[in-house]
Amino acid sequence: MTSHQVESNANTALGKLLQPMLGRAVARAQHSSVIVEQPLLQPDALITAPGRAPVVVEAEYLPAAKVEEEAEGRLGLEVVGGPRRIEAAIALRYPQEVADAADPERALRAARLSYCLFTVARYGPAPERKIKSIARFPESGWLDGSLADLAELIRLASVPQLAVDEAADTLEKGIGLAADILNEMESRNPAVNPRIAGLLGMENVPQTRRMAGAIIANAMVFHHRVAGIHPEIKALSQVCGPGVRLAQEDTLVAWDEILAINYWPIFAIGRQLLREIPTYEATRILEALYYIVSEVNKIDIDHARDLTGRIFQRLIADRKYLATYYTRPESAALLARLAIAKLEKVDWADPAAISRLRIADFACGTGALLSAVYDQIAARHERAGGDPEAIHSAVMEETLYGFDVMPSAVHITSATLSGAQPNVGFGQSRLYTMPYGRLDYESVAIGSLEFLTSDTQFTLSNFSDPVLRANGNGAEAAHQTIAELPAPGFDLVIMNPPFTRNTTNEGAHSGQFNAAFAAFDTSENDQRAMSRRMDALKRDTCYHGNAGIASAFAALGDRKLKPGGILALVLPLSAAAGLSWQSFRQMLAKDYDDLTVVGIAANGRDMSFSSDTGMAECLVIARKKSADAREPRNQFVSLRRRPRDLAQSRAIAQSIAAQENIRQLEDGPYGGTPLPLGEDTGGEMLAVGQLAGGKWSGVRIGDYALAQTAYALAQSRLWLPGGPRSLPLPATELGQIAAMGLHHRDITGPAPRGPFYKAAASRTATYPSLWNHQARNETRLVCAPDSQLRARRGMDEKADAVWATASRAHLNCEFTFGSQALAAAFTERETVGGSVWPNVRFADKRFDYAFALWSNSALGLLLHWWHSSRQQSSKVRMTIHSAESLPILDFRTLTEAQLDTAQEIFEEFRDKELQPAYLADADPNRALLDRRVICDLLGFDAAVYQGVRRLAEKWCAEPSVHGGKARPGDSRLVV
Repeated sequence: MTSHQVESNANTALGKLLQPMLGRAVARAQHSSVIVEQPLLQPDALITAPGRAPVVVEAEYLPAAKVEEEAEGRLGLEVVGGPRRIEAAIALRYPQEVADAADPERALRAARLSYCLFTVARYGPAPERKIKSIARFPESGWLDGSLADLAELIRLASVPQLAVDEAADTLEKGIGLAADILNEMESRNPAVNPRIAGLLGMENVPQTRRMAGAIIANAMVFHHRVAGIHPEIKALSQVCGPGVRLAQEDTLVAWDEILAINYWPIFAIGRQLLREIPTYEATRILEALYYIVSEVNKIDIDHARDLTGRIFQRLIADRKYLATYYTRPESAALLARLAIAKLEKVDWADPAAISRLRIADFACGTGALLSAVYDQIAARHERAGGDPEAIHSAVMEETLYGFDVMPSAVHITSATLSGAQPNVGFGQSRLYTMPYGRLDYESVAIGSLEFLTSDTQFTLSNFSDPVLRANGNGAEAAHQTIAELPAPGFDLVIMNPPFTRNTTNEGAHSGQFNAAFAAFDTSENDQRAMSRRMDALKRDTCYHGNAGIASAFAALGDRKLKPGGILALVLPLSAAAGLSWQSFRQMLAKDYDDLTVVGIAANGRDMSFSSDTGMAECLVIARKKSADAREPRNQFVSLRRRPRDLAQSRAIAQSIAAQENIRQLEDGPYGGTPLPLGEDTGGEMLAVGQLAGGKWSGVRIGDYALAQTAYALAQSRLWLPGGPRSLPLPATELGQIAAMGLHHRDITGPAPRGPFYKAAASRTATYPSLWNHQARNETRLVCAPDSQLRARRGMDEKADAVWATASRAHLNCEFTFGSQALAAAFTERETVGGSVWPNVRFADKRFDYAFALWSNSALGLLLHWWHSSRQQSSKVRMTIHSAESLPILDFRTLTEAQLDTAQEIFEEFRDKELQPAYLADADPNRALLDRRVICDLLGFDAAVYQGVRRLAEKWCAEPSVHGGKARPGDSRLVV
């Protein structure tokens, strides 16, 4: 007969089982005298660790009516002997089988547990620091997981997030003070700052001085930690504290002694920088930073990677050209989790197995992705009973490879990875600065992309290279090391590569000859040479200049993966739909058998995984085919919002991995498979049967029923959400029934390409043009030309050929749903379309009327959105070439009577005002247009029309349609 366990027994068993899963943390169950001023209070489980925030677990048997109240009540309490309050508490519900078990430990090992996390979201002002708000995750309902899952949540929750933020803010103030001193020095010692810039591989600008201050401050933070481990090293206060006369000299001596032990990635370049600064300025900088660093050290945080990453990510120079946007920690954690989960046959308990892994980031930047991968490796090893400290040397020396063109970025990567175990030394790491730009009279280099045709390359520096260590001047000497990639290749290549394109000529890149190679002030001649170098390296790869350098890094990752290896990338959303990315998608369809693409159906900052990009991004994770044949699996994930913290990243990754029998795109409009986060939904998943390299249209969609409806329409089936079956509706591609017009540069580009130049509109223009977007004038189906074209002298014949492409029908190729009404426009006269309104020429002119009606109906809007790139909030783009494959109603199947009806409907609507497309469900004229198209033109009944209006509601609710715009009320119209 089973015995009913009292909760204290289960709690004791819980603490005992958690202890080996949490490394150096201490798990205490049912202990009294652990809370300040409340000696009788006994948390069910209290987990503490040096440099970490304490975490409480309060547990009850189901139904656990008071467990949330008890967990929330522990927040803000102080732990005896600890430096900080409880900022995270977990409410845990034991299942009935634990209550009924004779052996609670055995039952807990096998049980599925349910739990939620409470954290302090905001404190009030000092000194009281009262809790102002509390966050619950998930917002409603419960997470579900094993004991190991609970242990990982505890580990994540123990990061003292508020302390990290406070330390980052404090340290940034000190960095600003150091930069100010270097700026003031410019007039007195003009030669110093250029030498500092040279050491960092950066330009001599104020941003570089902030970077120098940050590196010195970072070294001082670690100096404090190293001195606590090695008694022979003088404390920071002894070398640069108050009253120290020779602060620069004493600090340099101490750093030499630290370097004799190890810690080269952290102190080598810091020492070089400090040596370059004159004594007076160096003393002032050390004095200012000493007080700041002392404040940071008082905060006592152990999660140095968070601190270092947050500080340095804003200091990367030349970001406008290199486009190396910082990967947010929670985004990096999500990508790393999804990628590591695809690795197979790794015994995470075995240090030797981990040391055999080979993982690379060829555009490592500040090391966010490599740090996230390292964290996953260490966590899996720890959960398997291992000691992360014991694998540190092997991971640094053998497993992780990082490359970047910026020495300062590689330093940061070195420092953050080394800081994972600051008391453990290692030999030579695999972190390299790559040559970029002019090397000599005859040659240039383009960074890590040189590896496209080789597994061995010269590099500029490796901060842990033994030769560099032996050289007393370090990198002051011209020194090259060789980076050799492993054979047969990498197990994982993970990157957030630069997004710049050769053709970029806007914003920060305006005026640049070749923006993709414009970093570090390269000359136009060097940019040309680097572009030619890229052309030589790109053969037989998926690189495309219009896709940008990111596609070259994707090709590099593919080249360096072993069979069965994992490719994990952060890419612009254009990679999913852009025509220039087609070769990349074809490569994955051909050579990879397990693809997961993750996007975010949100707007603004929430639609990207990186900081400050201002554009939608996606995560692409795929396994390269190996000898073990398997059925291809293609999954698309659309998150409702960007993960806001590490706990949510973990929960999302776990939810993705747990889903089985995922809804298919081909299933019909039933929606995707929800990703549960408690009672909330984190997003949806959708499986796609076959990918042949076409568009990945299933990204950044909140409701996958829209994707399934659009897919069915493209297959000549009208299958509406809520409809019991599909109905035949003939569809084709636009290019099959129409000829597209010319690219705008073939019309008005510099001579001899363009035979025209653009001028102001004229009622009597010989060559009228619909060129620009003027939303206020484009609310009716019939639009007036907004410009005219004038033929250049001597180009009459070419002008006649261009004018022969004029038409009345025009497609909106840069459609902003939040402000524009028309997907297609009609001009009374034949008119040449410009960059946003290219021509659409039908052999049968009657199709012009049907095209205008269909394109602006709910079904036409849906297909336009489905086919376009959704990289911006509510603006979609389509090139003239990609427009040729736009799914559209096959007007050739319409009868004579239907074509007459189309013209009648057009005449009825020519003067009716249409509201912006994002209001398509609330616009009475758009509702009437749907009725006329669905019922009167196509012959469907009222039930189908009602289904189309429901579809319009769903479509208008998409973030990529409304763009976050507020809606005028919540009414929905059905006419």
